[in-house]
Amino acid sequence: MQRLLAILAFYKPFVVWSFIVTAVIGFFNPQLVPAIVTKLFLTVFAWYYVNETSNKRKLTFYKNLGISPLKLFSSMFVVDCILTIGFLILFKEFT
Repeated sequence: MQRLLAILAFYKPFVVWSFIVTAVIGFFNPQLVPAIVTKLFLTVFAWYYVNETSNKRKLTFYKNLGISPLKLFSSMFVVDCILTIGFLILFKEFT
């Protein structure tokens, strides 16, 4: 449970940008596959950004908790996909 809360704490700064991207995707093309592929690209970009900047120190904290960067970003991607699918389903119902 502590690891899950740590992963969600890591995801917290990215959630606003994720919803903005999801809203833009939903407005132009509310299909699930392009949205998930876009989220995968953004997750890889977030990994690259964190790995190549001074934010790399954040990864040390998660490594000390026993969470590898692969597990951290894949969990972040899964949570993001679940939120995206829910948002796009709601968006399709009301448009």
